[in-house]
Amino acid sequence: MLPAQARLRRRPDFTAVVRSGRRAGRPTMVLHYLPERPVTPTPGDAGTVGGPRAGFVVGKTVGNSVVRHRVTRRLRAVVLDQLDRLPPTADLVVRARPEAATATSVDLARDLSAGLDRVLEPRARTR
Repeated sequence: MLPAQARLRRRPDFTAVVRSGRRAGRPTMVLHYLPERPVTPTPGDAGTVGGPRAGFVVGKTVGNSVVRHRVTRRLRAVVLDQLDRLPPTADLVVRARPEAATATSVDLARDLSAGLDRVLEPRARTR
């Protein structure tokens, strides 16, 4: 389970990552990565950075409620293993594709690792 301080929860946070972040598509997921999150202090928070945060988007195209929750649990587990690769100011949104419903945890871990390799690489290449 991801600790509370490592989770994205608010809609503006998800929106900022998806709109402004880098993106990497994989067969089972799309990763949206924002290396430097905007500091928006909230009461009691004092603008501190507690480490990288991750959020998950698993829509109805993935399957029914049972399938979506299963996919979310598996994604949480594989992201927890890879969270230390991210800088402390980073935000990551993992959007599941319908193929994630039938994928194994090994497939999800492989796709996450490959996607992180892609979004974390320096911007050396051009389109």
